[in-house]
Amino acid sequence: MSMSVQAIRARVERYADILYRVQNEISKIIVGQQYMIGRMLVGLLANGHVLLEGVPGLAKTTAVNTLAKTLDCSFRRIQFTPDLLPADLIGTLVYNPKTGEFTTKKGPVFGNIILADEINRAPAKVQSALLESMQERQVTIGDATYKLEEPFMVLATQNPIEQEGTYPLPEAQVDRFMLKLRITYPNRNEEKAILEKIDLLHQPNVSTVLSKQQVLEMREVVNQVYVDEKIKNYIVDIVQTTRNPDLFGLKINHLIEYGASPRASLYLQQTARAWAFLQGEGNVFPHDIKTMAPDVLRHRIKVSYEAEAENITSEDIIQKILDHVPVP
Repeated sequence: MSMSVQAIRARVERYADILYRVQNEISKIIVGQQYMIGRMLVGLLANGHVLLEGVPGLAKTTAVNTLAKTLDCSFRRIQFTPDLLPADLIGTLVYNPKTGEFTTKKGPVFGNIILADEINRAPAKVQSALLESMQERQVTIGDATYKLEEPFMVLATQNPIEQEGTYPLPEAQVDRFMLKLRITYPNRNEEKAILEKIDLLHQPNVSTVLSKQQVLEMREVVNQVYVDEKIKNYIVDIVQTTRNPDLFGLKINHLIEYGASPRASLYLQQTARAWAFLQGEGNVFPHDIKTMAPDVLRHRIKVSYEAEAENITSEDIIQKILDHVPVP
């Protein structure tokens, strides 16, 4: 198997220069925020959607816009507002009185990279309009169903639900996101670098360095990154522990209302592959699993009222599980 891993690593290394150029272009606009940039690239390579949560002003929208500019793909930005309708996203049928026929007007969801900006500013019926496109990669308008062009990726931003004028995302929709990122404030050095580097009057140009075909090719290579049987067992043990911690000797059952679904296992394996790919590796290591587990699991574990009373978050529970489950 070592020869196979070496062959995979050789394929991975072919794309190292392109990925470096993508990150270099993004760094022209975004100072710091390496966590956010890295996870967005993981979502792109793992063929998943990403939810970015953070207070206003942390460059979430700017980061998505900049990533889209580095890709030779169609980009659509949808500003979610309380008066938005589902048809404003997916499109509708338009009646022509002269011919007596209906024609299809496709909505902005028909793109490659979709920015759902402030997704929790719109009510649930609008948020749910994204469900079919995100999961099935298709849209139904009237009696017709349209396949969405690959690559297709939704990057949604939201403010914390405690902020005024926001609507919590339905649980079914949150689960459609492969990753949920918690974007935090920059540290002191990063914030000073922002002052020194960012010119509000003159934005630098961002070059397109990655084609659609290259994105699809990289996804195929990511899918070939080797995952050992021990690593698969490690993934399953972590996810199983979120559901039945007592069975694994972890006495935190009272803190969890419900744990992660099998989708979490699939996403954890695939994101770990993508993270290994970004590190230039041909196989997944345990630390790749530990790196991606919080982003894959934080929105799939619902804490109990008792945990909330003790100010224990899903991240705290995930850390307890990672510390407890034996590493292969």
